[in-house]
Amino acid sequence: MLKVAFILSLTFCLAFAKHEQYVGHVLYEVSVSDGQQAQKVHALENVIGIDMWSYATPSRPGLVLVAGSMRDYFQKQVTDAGAAFKIEVENVVDMLEKEDELLSAAVALSNGTDGRLSFDVIHRYSAVDAYLTSLAQQYSTVSVVSGGKSSEGRDIKYLRISTTNFQNNRKPVIVLQSLLHAREWVTLPAALYAIRKLVVDITDRDLVDDIDWIILPIANPDGYEFSHTNTRFWRKNRSTGHMIGNICLGVDLNRNYDYKWGTLSSNSPCSDTYHGKGPFSEPETVVLRNIIQQFRNRIELFIDIHSFGSMILYAYGTGDLPANALTLNVAGVRMAQAIDAVKWASKPNYQVGNSALVLSYRDSGSANDYVQAVGVPLAYTYELPARANSGGLNGFLVDPAFIEQAGRETWEGIKAGARFVLQHSRSNKQ
Repeated sequence: MLKVAFILSLTFCLAFAKHEQYVGHVLYEVSVSDGQQAQKVHALENVIGIDMWSYATPSRPGLVLVAGSMRDYFQKQVTDAGAAFKIEVENVVDMLEKEDELLSAAVALSNGTDGRLSFDVIHRYSAVDAYLTSLAQQYSTVSVVSGGKSSEGRDIKYLRISTTNFQNNRKPVIVLQSLLHAREWVTLPAALYAIRKLVVDITDRDLVDDIDWIILPIANPDGYEFSHTNTRFWRKNRSTGHMIGNICLGVDLNRNYDYKWGTLSSNSPCSDTYHGKGPFSEPETVVLRNIIQQFRNRIELFIDIHSFGSMILYAYGTGDLPANALTLNVAGVRMAQAIDAVKWASKPNYQVGNSALVLSYRDSGSANDYVQAVGVPLAYTYELPARANSGGLNGFLVDPAFIEQAGRETWEGIKAGARFVLQHSRSNKQ
């Protein structure tokens, strides 16, 4: 207990300095009654630099983080748009300090001592990187691949899981990716849980024997580390050279893929949705591009794991529908139902649909859109749930009590998608 008390005391001492940039920031819940109001509120993102955590729609309020200096102006603009707001958190630092407290206590009490990565803490890049290498050394079904180096020189590793070393071309391939957006920490346990169920603790043998898997747990290692050490709500990667003096750094990797690139994203390097200098200008997005191109004739399912919102979304972000939209919806509903069957009762049911229609917001250059456009039959974005049962945390912040549950319920959705693939894969039709 002395160890726990010391860690908590140290956490409180460091918390203010760590989160000083967020002092006075207010988290708002914004409600709109129609699409026009939604568009006016969304437009504020590029006008006053607010952090749009989730987009308000007529059926669902949004969450918006606003600097204290912009508080009065933001409230006036929302009111003038005909929308409504309420203050969710008066000073977001209080919530950040609570997350620090809960995660620090979890680290002190963590039971991850058997060589595995436990599901009671959020693991850092170095621990995950070493774990991937360790699995490849221990299990014949696993190989670890370095897809390249990040902007700051970190290895971007992913696992290939296969009983036939990817040599059986009739086996479908499923690709999972998480942490493309740095601040979405809860997505990492979902990828790690899938790895555990496919390698260490196998309960569904057919999913291992009949499918080849590629899992990329930390797609944005630089941004992820920066969100731990400096800026908790950092979203982009950490590339430089986008403006004189590097006043603003980073690219939104989920706007950097080569589908309608630059048409529905920001060209301002200071924006959280800055699309970069060109499609695949960032080494992090090149990793997924190379995976998709190498196995494009075999990949049947791609899932890009994000948070938050309890949604399963499919292409296209422009609002156009793929030719197989009905199939995408059917498979998406199956995955959502599998998650809903085991989710916490306090969480909403998953919503399934085209991303632009569900979010009332259009975008371009996403991983999901790119993978769908190059011919993968089933490409999705998962948006994991937000608010946990305890701790008063919301949005991107993680309650340790939810970490393992996030992995478990997301795996149920992935399993349902995998079984759909086994029933409907292209190899079955040859």
